[in-house]
Amino acid sequence: MRVLFSSLEGSHFQLLAPLAWALRTAGHEVRAACVPGVVETVTRTGITAVPLDSPPWYEGLEDFHKEAIAHFGTADQDPDRAPDAGTDPDREGGWADQLGYESVIVPALNSRLNSDRLIDELVAFARHWRPDLVIWETLCLAGPVAALTVGAAHARLVSGPELAMQLGTRRSFLRLAAEQPPEHREDPTAEWIDRTLERLGAGARFDESVLTGQWTVDTRPASLREDLGLTVVPARYIPYNGRSAVPRWLREPPARPRVCVTLGVSIDSGYGLWDLDTVLVGMLDALAGLDVEVVAALSERQRAHLPPLPDTVRVVDHVPMHDLLPTCAAVVHHGGYQTKATAEFHGVPQVLLTGWEWVTESMGAAYEKQGNLLSLPLREFTPDRFREKVATVLGDPSYAAHARRLRRETEEMPTPNEAVAAIERLTALHRKERRGT
Repeated sequence: MRVLFSSLEGSHFQLLAPLAWALRTAGHEVRAACVPGVVETVTRTGITAVPLDSPPWYEGLEDFHKEAIAHFGTADQDPDRAPDAGTDPDREGGWADQLGYESVIVPALNSRLNSDRLIDELVAFARHWRPDLVIWETLCLAGPVAALTVGAAHARLVSGPELAMQLGTRRSFLRLAAEQPPEHREDPTAEWIDRTLERLGAGARFDESVLTGQWTVDTRPASLREDLGLTVVPARYIPYNGRSAVPRWLREPPARPRVCVTLGVSIDSGYGLWDLDTVLVGMLDALAGLDVEVVAALSERQRAHLPPLPDTVRVVDHVPMHDLLPTCAAVVHHGGYQTKATAEFHGVPQVLLTGWEWVTESMGAAYEKQGNLLSLPLREFTPDRFREKVATVLGDPSYAAHARRLRRETEEMPTPNEAVAAIERLTALHRKERRGT
């Protein structure tokens, strides 16, 4: 069969790459549709890229963050009206709140990340290549639209907690919408997708599978998944770092407990809410007060204004996390899914510094419940509080025990190769339903 992956960002495609190769080595044709800035990331994996003419995904994300703050306020202004409040099922709010959230997320996020230009190019390629299956990452809604247009099956690959992404709020929205008079049941998401499908002449209308996938490929251990009543194909997370080499210093065991500090590659300014340089300096100063070796994996922008640092801090531009984290007693990061999942893969306790982006603060609160990490919202950050969190994770053996439990649970999951049979079966089922063959 022909399988088309769709991804908005390079690190997101790295999550898809092991499954893409599992399907390829099973004999299927695989293509990866992506924006121009991701083409090199895709082709380095050996998968054939399909460039789509669209702005980088993070331009839409920054605009969304600004508009969300303008609409909802910020956590330090009013915690109950902060953006994260909309993703917390225990603080569902009323119909006006939920409709307001949908009314913001469609024009400010979804339709910007999935511009008409991006959708039109992806649909044009799908009509040309005729995929049997489209596998898309959570925010790449151009993927299911293209699948509906050509009658392909489609599946969503999950990269984080559902209640901190769109499906938790969507479930609340639908429940409250059903309680409204029919004339008041506005649905900005359905209206946007229906307009798009009509413009494309797709002969299809919006259904909830546009947001959920006809099934979900989930790389998380079972204990970390929410039960949303969706068909799930579990596929073990496999760390993929892209092109990298193991540095010589990493081949020797550390003299003291090693702590990795990373903020990924997308956080370079704090999105106008937090001063990145101040936070970074505060983090590294705080860690200098502990008897640890620090490896700070920082981008050029992140390390541009750092002052001279003590000998116990090693600043590196790029190091493969799959090789670094097994040598670490803890990792400090921004809540990025791949960093978190790689730490779970190796059984490493974590400290999350959350609040850089729209949903990461509520994600951190949800993640804490799994027992192997602590989170600290940026709005509460001080060097002393940060040092206390790291010291707790290093000193309390329960965090390492929970991390080892998640590692064992991850190892018991089907590999991407073992998930292929279920994907083939579901593709045949949904292609038949869509195409009537």
